[in-house]
Amino acid sequence: MPAAGSEGEEGPAGEQPGPGTPKLCGYLQKLSGKGPLRGFRSRWFVFDPRRCYLYYFKGPQEPLPLGHLDIASACFSYHQPEAGAAAAVDEPAAFEVHSPGGAVTVLKAATRQDMTYWLQELQQKRWEYCNNLDAAKRDSRTSPTPSDFSKGLVAKDNPDLSILSQNASAERARNILAVETSPTDLVGEQAASQPAPVQASAINFSLKQWSTEIKNSMSSLRKGNNENRKSVFYTTEEWELLDPTPKDLEDSMALEEKRKHLAEGNKGLTSSAFPFDFGRIPHKARRPLKDMIGSSKNRTGSDSSPTEWCSGNGNRLVSELQLKYQSQQEELEKLKKDLLSQKELVRLLQQTVRSSQYDKYFASHLCEGVPKDTLELLHQKDDQILGLNNQLEKLNLEKDSLQQEVKNLKCKVGELNERLGMLMETIQAKDEVIMKLSRQLSECEDSTSSQSGAINFPTATCTNKELQELDRLKDNLQGYKTQNKFLNKEILELSALRRNAEAREREWQAKYTSLEAKLCQIESKYLILLQEMKTPVCSEDQSPAREVITQLLEDALKAEPSEQPEQAFLKPHLVSEYDIYGFQTVPEDDDDEEKLVAKSRALDLRSLSLSENREISTGVKWENYLASTMNREMMRCVELKNLIRSGIPHEHRSKMWKWCVSLHVKKFKDSTVPGYFQTLLQKALEKPNPASKQIELDLLRTLPNNKHYSSPTSEGIQKLRNVLLAFSWRNPDIGYCQGLNRLVAIALLYLEQEDAFWCLVTIVEVFMPRDYYTKTLLGSQVDQRVFKDLMSEKLPRLHAHFEQYEVDYTLITFNWFLVVFVDSVVSDILFKIWDSFLYEGPKVIFRFALALFKYKEEEILKLQDSMSIFKYLRYFTRTILDARKLTAIAFGDLNPFPLRQIRNRRTYHLEKVRLELTELEAIREDFLRERETCVEKRDLISDDEEDS
Repeated sequence: MPAAGSEGEEGPAGEQPGPGTPKLCGYLQKLSGKGPLRGFRSRWFVFDPRRCYLYYFKGPQEPLPLGHLDIASACFSYHQPEAGAAAAVDEPAAFEVHSPGGAVTVLKAATRQDMTYWLQELQQKRWEYCNNLDAAKRDSRTSPTPSDFSKGLVAKDNPDLSILSQNASAERARNILAVETSPTDLVGEQAASQPAPVQASAINFSLKQWSTEIKNSMSSLRKGNNENRKSVFYTTEEWELLDPTPKDLEDSMALEEKRKHLAEGNKGLTSSAFPFDFGRIPHKARRPLKDMIGSSKNRTGSDSSPTEWCSGNGNRLVSELQLKYQSQQEELEKLKKDLLSQKELVRLLQQTVRSSQYDKYFASHLCEGVPKDTLELLHQKDDQILGLNNQLEKLNLEKDSLQQEVKNLKCKVGELNERLGMLMETIQAKDEVIMKLSRQLSECEDSTSSQSGAINFPTATCTNKELQELDRLKDNLQGYKTQNKFLNKEILELSALRRNAEAREREWQAKYTSLEAKLCQIESKYLILLQEMKTPVCSEDQSPAREVITQLLEDALKAEPSEQPEQAFLKPHLVSEYDIYGFQTVPEDDDDEEKLVAKSRALDLRSLSLSENREISTGVKWENYLASTMNREMMRCVELKNLIRSGIPHEHRSKMWKWCVSLHVKKFKDSTVPGYFQTLLQKALEKPNPASKQIELDLLRTLPNNKHYSSPTSEGIQKLRNVLLAFSWRNPDIGYCQGLNRLVAIALLYLEQEDAFWCLVTIVEVFMPRDYYTKTLLGSQVDQRVFKDLMSEKLPRLHAHFEQYEVDYTLITFNWFLVVFVDSVVSDILFKIWDSFLYEGPKVIFRFALALFKYKEEEILKLQDSMSIFKYLRYFTRTILDARKLTAIAFGDLNPFPLRQIRNRRTYHLEKVRLELTELEAIREDFLRERETCVEKRDLISDDEEDS
């Protein structure tokens, strides 16, 4: 029986459950195989709450899953034992998982108690996941579910959530129909230490997942923490364990149907004497059907009778005709595809001919006596018209796809209604059986009570048999009652989920209608503008185009209403007031030009993210990698480094940042007592230190454009204060330095207070050199000189350009290094930089600082005076939006980039800076002595004295 999940497919490891939430995992036996190999095989099952998948492994220690079952779209059932069989509690019990495609997966638990527990838990997990899915509007960039957010301020604030009210009666009915049960030792994390249940078949090797089996076997031979070794779950440069596309599934199903028809046509004489079906083995070379028929004929020809030979000859002709028919069908499909492509080519050629004819007519008839500026303006307007037509075609295609999706959803609703009717009929039949058994039971009890006074010794044996039969009937009755309660609960949940799906469909339809109406309005206004610009009918002062342009600008700058949060799901705006990190997308100042630039930049970012979202390769790679860590700890490897460099997905960032921080501060944490952070915080609150005053002054100036830190009552302000105060007591040599507040603020967006504290310890005490954040900022000054050396080596033309015009670009880059690009680049790029920074360390800052200059190198070289260069350097990083291109420059074009070189140059420049500081200190002491001896200079004070 085919499994619901695609074999050999990897999925994600969800967020690890909290300490109080037990992990749903354990041993079950799965029915798989074909022919003589078909039977139950012991598998280790693990539930992933993030995607509502039930993964199964060969054992608890295997890194790769053999496949998965989609619990969110599945339904469950089980059968009572036959009337003649007694249902023992400690005997194995099987249940079925029905998937939408019609596939049925049969699983067997060690005891009936375990089966009941698994069914109850899977029902509950499906109910929770689907309700969360209904309550959350999926963000189109990351599609996070509520369970994805586990830590940080981003988790606390999700503007797209619109919680639906739960049905109280449905909840009460679910609680009434729930069957109380507890698991045995074969369910839960403690079951991993138990031996796998003994199975009837001695073969526990899956031919369907042979590649995964081999990889799992190899993984046990490649244990270790070697950074340079290849991961065990990828064998080539391309990632293998990807979700199959719908086209691949259709092709595979069509090939399977053809194989079945051929097998039916060749029954009897052409079948192989070997009973095993190796046709289903992936990547197995198959013999042509003619060769198989010929070999079978040669193999059986000597022993066949004339009648058998005639029958075999007829079958051979039929099979040849079938092959010809199939080849003709395939050729017809190819011709249809060629016809479509030729039609598209003709359409494009016609469009090209029309445009060329128009250009020819335009050049020959309209160019005489017309100014060149006017011709260029007309060309531009023609290009705009062509672009708008293309955009209209794309929107029409999108509308057709949405209508097709609505039709598919309606078909699914119809299928669910049919399934509901079938389940209701099944329950009715079960009820009739229960009533019949109840009547038989009452009759048995009446006959037993009437004959109890006349019992004698010869009839004692018969009475004992009747009592045993009565007990068996009572057990069966109890079993049917339990099954009835379970099926009623299943029907109730499926009905509720169907209603939620219908509500979701109505909401999407309303949103689609709203978007279509808005598109029609915009198209109407643009058509008016185009018509006016192409054929002006009135003077410039009275032109209606001015009114239309003014209205369009007002609509573009109009803020989204926030008074009705229940309608947030239907809002058609592509750019909201805040991005997913809480940063403002459009500034609040009164300058309309800056607002337009900011909104245009936000739309460009949105467009880039939507285009990247179409390419799911990075997301699939993350899902595959996290699936391989479900049964083992995460460790450093080349694949993980490449994944992090491409950017951690929004839903996994909290987990990965915490893991990276723990990796770097493990030695510090091991040397501290439990509750170390709380002890420091308590000490800081009871006894303020000199840094407390400066911390309070800088709190509201940290990230004023982020809603988590915009007001004194914001949740992020109190957390920021706690982390900075605790660190000032841990490291009194630094105490507090301006810049630390921004580092902590970014960390708190994805981490809790204690994790953000250790993140700050990682940056200040592990990554950065000593004296980086002290009063002298010695380490920061050294890094600027190292960066100058790298600029002269990696970007010599740009460095010479700066030298020519005497531009000190370290005045700009100094802040990049001090706060790791906070407030210097757009938020999407900022967090991708932080992903690599927390994993690899400070070398990433040098890489991205050079990459930013290389990205805009040609534009900077065009500037020919120091003022324009310096002005451009102050804002150019905010105009860089393509994170993928910037990452490719940082980690590709700038290679090689050895860390040893940076360390050596740091050592060299550190000595030079120390000598310069010593000279400055000597000059300062001379000045103080001179001031004391000279009366005229006693009124002069230094900057340090003025600050104190």
